[in-house]
Amino acid sequence: MKPLNIFILFVFALFLSCKTNTLTGKKNLNFFGDNKPLFAMSLKQYQSFLSEHEVVTNTKEAKLISDIGSDIAKAAQAYFNYKGKPHLLDEYNWEYNLVNSDQVNAWCMPGGKIVFYTGIMGIADNPDGVAAIMGHEVAHALADHGAQRMSLGIVQQAGGIVAAEATKNKDARKRQQIMMAYGVGTTLGGMLPFSRKHETEADKIGLELMTIAGYNPEEAPKLWERMKAQSKGGQPEFLSTHPSEERRIANLNQWIPQAKALAGEINMITRKN
Repeated sequence: MKPLNIFILFVFALFLSCKTNTLTGKKNLNFFGDNKPLFAMSLKQYQSFLSEHEVVTNTKEAKLISDIGSDIAKAAQAYFNYKGKPHLLDEYNWEYNLVNSDQVNAWCMPGGKIVFYTGIMGIADNPDGVAAIMGHEVAHALADHGAQRMSLGIVQQAGGIVAAEATKNKDARKRQQIMMAYGVGTTLGGMLPFSRKHETEADKIGLELMTIAGYNPEEAPKLWERMKAQSKGGQPEFLSTHPSEERRIANLNQWIPQAKALAGEINMITRKN
């Protein structure tokens, strides 16, 4: 098949694969319309991960993760009820685990499989800090960020195939330069901005979730102040998968009033029902 024909099919497939995200109201690239295969894959990976790591149980910190995780899950359900989408979380099977590791990290897989590392607990510092992290990680899953990143990765690979086919008759050096430019261009111009956009979305949605759950949103920017204090500089924002700490702190402070207003409205409706 000619490169132009491949490109046309490629663009058509992208058009068909865009769907509206309930949380953001925006159309996003997502090849995974059915959650079941993705959730099944996540569950398998999650179980494998837990079998290979030391899971902390029967401690104050482990209970804190479980309790706050449950609160955030309830807040997510209240949020989708408010959005008129009460059944969107029916296939979620929430699970919260604390893993013994010095890594400063936490994550939530599609389907609600959550891990906190003990290394992040000192920076979380308090239940509101844990809720800020939990809300952020859960927001990634609720907004289908994993599926979107996988979809964009497929697009990048497919584009590479088209570029390779289109340059197959060029001399080796020229072809290598074109393919290298494609890789750098799509990473700096596509993959990294896409990832930073997801982090910003998760910051905003996570702030809303923790506030709906009854935690103090003022702690979210303080959390990132602590993150900034323990970080060792790092690379420029345009080379990073994450926004700078300064940008995140400013954004969170700006969003706090509307998060409080939204939480008040949702909690009032929930109490009436």
